[in-house]
Amino acid sequence: MIPGELLPARGEIELNAGRPTIELKVANTGDRPIQIGSHYHFAETNAALAFDRRAARGYRLNIPAGTAVRFEPGQERTLVALGGARIVYGFSGAVMGPLDGTVKKPKKAKK
Repeated sequence: MIPGELLPARGEIELNAGRPTIELKVANTGDRPIQIGSHYHFAETNAALAFDRRAARGYRLNIPAGTAVRFEPGQERTLVALGGARIVYGFSGAVMGPLDGTVKKPKKAKK
C-alpha cells in the first residue's frame, strides 16, 4: 500500500441500508427557503416548517452525509432513523438525552 492510496470496494454502497425510514409532508410556512443539513435531528428543525414533529422524532433527512436540502413550500421528504446510541444533545434543545425517553415539547423560536 502506498501512503494516501485509496482502495475502493467494488460495486455500489446503499446509503442507510436496513434503517427504518418514513416520508413526511413538510410545509414551509415562512417567507424564505429553509436549508436543513444531513444529520440534523429533523423534529428540531426551524419552527416555520409545519409537519408531524412527533413522527419525526429520532429521524434525519435520508440524504448523503455533508449535504443539505432547501425546503420550498409543500415539499415531501424521506427521513431515516438516527443510528448509534440514539442520544441527542444540542440542536434546538428539545431532546437533550436519549431519544427513546420522554418527549419534550420543542421550544418556540424567538422573533
